[in-house]
Amino acid sequence: MVAPIPAGHEGMIPHLVVDGAAAAIEFYQKAFGAQELHRMPAPDGRLMHAEIMIGKNPVYLADDFPEFCGGVSRAPKSLGGSPVTIHQYVEDCDASVARAAEAGGEVTMPATDMFWGDRYGTIKDPFGHSWSFATHVKDLSPDEMQAAAQQAFS
Repeated sequence: MVAPIPAGHEGMIPHLVVDGAAAAIEFYQKAFGAQELHRMPAPDGRLMHAEIMIGKNPVYLADDFPEFCGGVSRAPKSLGGSPVTIHQYVEDCDASVARAAEAGGEVTMPATDMFWGDRYGTIKDPFGHSWSFATHVKDLSPDEMQAAAQQAFS
């Protein structure tokens, strides 16, 4: 009997379209400690599918294939960016942001203590995808969080 959901793939899996999937895998290995699990090249060398693990989470990647999408590119750079941010809780937010920056990512928000109780920072990778990192540093009740939000926005 084949499992309808493969082990280790139970949750949501980001599936990124990039212009340069092989280079993206190298960046994700340096920036996030990703482990490459699989790649399936097309006859022209672009990647039709690849799978990496970042921590305990799978991430799928594919090169941009506009010829199969009505001639329209789906890579973030060609679209002018992405409205999606991929988020990860980590042991050390500052170190994760620094590692991604050293690998070639652009820091879009330095690691900062936030009103909701996390230390939080963001980067944009060289392929146009946004990533955020957080380390939870303070437990707050809903009322405390609301008061902190009001203070932060005043």
